[in-house]
Amino acid sequence: MKEVKVVLGGKSYRVYIGPGLLAQTGSLLSESGFSGRLVMITDPTVKKLYGEALSQRLTEDGFRATTLLVPRGEEQKSLETAGKLYQELTSAYTERATPILALGGGVIGDLAGFVAATYLRGVPLVQVPTTLLAQVDSSVGGKVAVDQGQLKNMIGAFYQPRLVIADTSTLKTLPGEELSNGLAEVIKSAAIGNKEFFAFLEENMERIKSLDEEALEEVVFQSVKIKAGVVEKDELDTGLRNILNYGHTVGHAIESVLDFNVGHGRAVAVGMLAAARISHDAGLLAGDEITRLKSVIEKAGLPTKMAGLKAEAVLQAMKHDKKVLGDKIRFVLLKSLGNPIVTEVNPSLLTEILSDYE
Repeated sequence: MKEVKVVLGGKSYRVYIGPGLLAQTGSLLSESGFSGRLVMITDPTVKKLYGEALSQRLTEDGFRATTLLVPRGEEQKSLETAGKLYQELTSAYTERATPILALGGGVIGDLAGFVAATYLRGVPLVQVPTTLLAQVDSSVGGKVAVDQGQLKNMIGAFYQPRLVIADTSTLKTLPGEELSNGLAEVIKSAAIGNKEFFAFLEENMERIKSLDEEALEEVVFQSVKIKAGVVEKDELDTGLRNILNYGHTVGHAIESVLDFNVGHGRAVAVGMLAAARISHDAGLLAGDEITRLKSVIEKAGLPTKMAGLKAEAVLQAMKHDKKVLGDKIRFVLLKSLGNPIVTEVNPSLLTEILSDYE
């Protein structure tokens, strides 16, 4: 088991990473000061795979667990679903000290986190991510949100978890496409944070895709360590934390244009390459590093182009991005692998580049 501490003063917490950790959830909760009642929010698939066994184990460890189910799908990240969960929490007599366990992928983590942040003005949140995407990204850092219409994560809060338990054994039940989705965020972390980690991905992608336990643990650990280092310096996303959005400005726009019928990682992969091309055209990033980035994206089973896109539609969607200032969009670009900068880009300059990625 590996451990990363996210140091945020009184809001500091630990991220535990490794195989078989679900069985240790009760003891990890007890070590964090929890006892008695808790509420687990999950979806039917994850409940069947892990939730039932976890609930039984928690009971054996002295906890009284109530399970609330949310149907699968990005469309559940809504105020309507949050409202239903508020009602269910009230019916279950949830109190201010009752922790909510978010067991599942990014949708469950974001939704349950938003509910935890707002119910009774905040109840304790424990993230138990079961997908690679959630383990390396959304479960860490305290961003919780729901979507509004076609606009992703538009209603939300900064609300740090009290504990994160990332059991890498759960990644073995992921469909191949979902593993690739998560690998996009892993590649992003390496591209902005650690050139040695990027080289590790180049050399070990086949081990990772074959679900080698040691490789998976290292991938999650390094990704979380990079994100934690950024969050500690800029918890509320006022400056440095913007670098975590590498590939996401275009990626989120692609998701919106395609009505969220595309995996987040697949959209981010195309977004990373578009941002790399902008970086190159701006005289920042060498061509051979774009080639390396494209190669590792392909090795991960991710796309380098996206069929059915229209550049103008993507540009229009980007105008709703939270990073827009005036008529310009703040883009995360690369000076080299592991060396990002944030700069403003005029949307009119993006049309040609985006057209190449259709």
